[in-house]
Amino acid sequence: MKHISILIPRGAAALGCIEGAYRMFTQCNDFLLRRDRPALFNVQMVGISEEGQVYDKAFTVRPDTVVSDVPKTDLIIIPAVNGVMEEVIDINKDFLPWISGQYQKGSEVASLCVGAFILASTGLLKGRQIATHWLSVNDFRRMFPDVNLVSDQIITDEQGIYSSGGANSFWNLLLHLVEKYTDREMAILCAKYFAIEIDRSNQSSFLMFKGQKDHDDDPIREIQTFIEENYQEKITVDQLTAQFAISRRSLERRFKKATCNTVSEYIQRVKVEAAKKGFETSRKNITEIMYDVGYSDNKAFRTVFKKTTGLSPVEYRNKYNKTAVTVE
Repeated sequence: MKHISILIPRGAAALGCIEGAYRMFTQCNDFLLRRDRPALFNVQMVGISEEGQVYDKAFTVRPDTVVSDVPKTDLIIIPAVNGVMEEVIDINKDFLPWISGQYQKGSEVASLCVGAFILASTGLLKGRQIATHWLSVNDFRRMFPDVNLVSDQIITDEQGIYSSGGANSFWNLLLHLVEKYTDREMAILCAKYFAIEIDRSNQSSFLMFKGQKDHDDDPIREIQTFIEENYQEKITVDQLTAQFAISRRSLERRFKKATCNTVSEYIQRVKVEAAKKGFETSRKNITEIMYDVGYSDNKAFRTVFKKTTGLSPVEYRNKYNKTAVTVE
């Protein structure tokens, strides 16, 4: 039987992640028993202390046990946590050596959404991939520059360390774990029971680009603002170097350091974000939106748009704007 430890963090946490993880594995046990197979999961809520934690000012979750009484577990689940992340990590720091020690003993670890901040604080993620909520990518990169954040992924799975992207995508990671620990048939059964779209692997279409401006390079911030206010124009790196009196090499280096994007990537992402809003709120056709955001090459626009969002312009429009009917 696999021992599953769902952490009960101090401070604010996403109750749905805790309850969802508990329900997924206990429901899987129920399905196994109905098929005359033994239950596979021993699920426990694990806290730093025995004190119950109140979430959303209304719901109290009491740990079944504490970390000091769990000498060995098979899977640690870190739910999403909320608040100023430096403070959240500090009040939950007593979890960190336990998580690291359990991983060294062979336990696997899964973070759900912004639970990635606690997982990264253990030091286990250096040089490894991790996913988190798209809204937190700038803070995460600032705090953990040595971790390979893959903001477009729903799930990461690397050497016994797992993560999920934003919000409800944690259900997809739970299905992934069920399939790994049982089989495909059981994962499909759980997906149907909880009405989850199985095998969803990309969250690109949900991303809303917000340029990283929490840095100290004022000239780069000024260039970011110029790009965002003039996305309708064709903006080039050479134009920016001349306009802001900065060498190309210095611009590229400083821009990448400050924003975690190259200049060209930033320009593209700002334009695509504007195009997304156009598709969501207007009845303009693909070509009109393309010109509105400063593209004149139809193929180039479609290629960049799909690379960024995971969907073609038509697919994106049909997904988010039901009043507009577009034919490719």
